[in-house]
Amino acid sequence: MKITFLGTGTSQGVPVIGCNCAVCTSTDKRDNRLRTSVWVETPEASIVIDSGPDFRYQMLRAKVRNLDAIIFTHSHKDHIAGLDDVRAYNYFSGKAMEIYATEETQDGLRREFHYVFNNRTYPGIPQLNLNTITNKPFYINGLEIVPIRVLHYKLEVFGFRIGGFTYITDANYIAPEELEKAKGSDVFVLNALRHEKHISHYNLPEAMEIANSADVKNAYFLHISHQLGLHEEVTKMLPDHMHLAYDGLELHL
Repeated sequence: MKITFLGTGTSQGVPVIGCNCAVCTSTDKRDNRLRTSVWVETPEASIVIDSGPDFRYQMLRAKVRNLDAIIFTHSHKDHIAGLDDVRAYNYFSGKAMEIYATEETQDGLRREFHYVFNNRTYPGIPQLNLNTITNKPFYINGLEIVPIRVLHYKLEVFGFRIGGFTYITDANYIAPEELEKAKGSDVFVLNALRHEKHISHYNLPEAMEIANSADVKNAYFLHISHQLGLHEEVTKMLPDHMHLAYDGLELHL
């Protein structure tokens, strides 16, 4: 399995024109963060989790030529806004993109991309095939995906375990029975927005505590805001088995 971090930032973590903060002016490419998304490649399938506003550039940058499916964690705009750009994959594959999302997230997609779902199709609009997921395992080309239900304040969000890889973003609560699904992961990915507490995201100390309680081999933190600081400085605070993810990072399991 190959894992490529397409984006590791948030809308608060993306470089802003005219901003003179340390992150925006950093020359370390690890501080240049697009919105959070990940590409998972296995012998069975090529999958992206979430298609935020930077989706098109992320696909070009990572040279994602073949894409079997997009799985959505939830319907917030920074995780769905780039979906229109699946049209290129429709064109080259000659088929609709397989979309995996809960009913609630599908409602968000229908609102955001109403022209795709209004039954007035015409050449050039995205071709999507919606697949409804719940908190039960599902399969893409025979590859098992295990959903992990978390809370983003009061919003239900899904993380996913694929083999030894667990991916959770936009969370500030994981029930013990859901965290159990991530136990023993080779790679455990979790959001860590900043150092201070936040109403709907784990901060760095909380994310570290969760990773320790999950007894994972390696933890990677993403959905990083400017407030967390520079990659090099934060890395010095972490134990050897914990890391800040960065755009373009590739892992092999």
